[in-house]
Amino acid sequence: MLIPAIKIQNLSKTYSNGVKAIESISLEIEKGEFFALLGANGAGKTTTIGILTGLVNKSGGKVEIFGIDIDKDFNKAKTFIGVVPQEFNFNMFEKCIDIVVNQAGYYGIPRKVAIPRAEQILTDLGLGDKINAISRTLSGGMKRRLMIARSLIHEPEILILDEPTAGVDIELRLGMWKYLEKLKSTRNITVLLTTHYLEEVEALCDKCAIINKGEIARLDTVKNLTSSLSEQNYLIETKNQINQKEISKLLFQTKLINDTTFEITVTDKTTINQLIHSIDKINYEAISIKPSSNGLEKLFIQTIHQ
Repeated sequence: MLIPAIKIQNLSKTYSNGVKAIESISLEIEKGEFFALLGANGAGKTTTIGILTGLVNKSGGKVEIFGIDIDKDFNKAKTFIGVVPQEFNFNMFEKCIDIVVNQAGYYGIPRKVAIPRAEQILTDLGLGDKINAISRTLSGGMKRRLMIARSLIHEPEILILDEPTAGVDIELRLGMWKYLEKLKSTRNITVLLTTHYLEEVEALCDKCAIINKGEIARLDTVKNLTSSLSEQNYLIETKNQINQKEISKLLFQTKLINDTTFEITVTDKTTINQLIHSIDKINYEAISIKPSSNGLEKLFIQTIHQ
């Protein structure tokens, strides 16, 4: 039986002011999985990551990294982990190459090994022409990628990303995820991330946990979570101009978007063919039918408002 990359049992944290950040969280993340930890601000995501990385002391429970209890040998457990925090926490007056190479020193990696490795990682992340640049001159997206490079210098088995694409434009986000998918396919790296971009989770992640008020409210594969929705929303674009009274005849909830587009809410048992047939009945010709919202986003909103 394979040992999970991360195993959390009944994890809890109560701060000195009495605030319970997390309460009795349990989950397992297998080697090679992309796992998303979702929740509203203050739900307990960052506290959980802080415990995994040694920045926060837990109040109770057990955490194992590849079978190593962090209470018994955290120094060994942390060698498996690379961390990319929310905030920029490197010396803004150092060169990019120095930031990455100096990080290698914390893991006992000699400079003759660290320098070419750092150059390769920076190049792979699109920072090849910035290797000797002072880090404060980089754009926000480049700084994010620099932190990823730093976190990977010791070739960790687990990469923890806390809001890694916050403030990063779409092109850089896609490049970042493409690189991480390459790491997954070539090195079978495990990725744990928090993000507010739920379309990223739906496109990239294998499993997902939604934390609500310090507890895990949902935990399953992304596919199972999105398919559990009882309703689906679609945008219908029509060839002819829409009359609100006409579309109100449909046996579904409708909302007019513009003269040729309306949104419709149907049950999860409604097929596209049934949808087209019902639209034909009111003499409208549908040009396109597409989901109007991210399914995981809808489930997330339902969960945090329960």
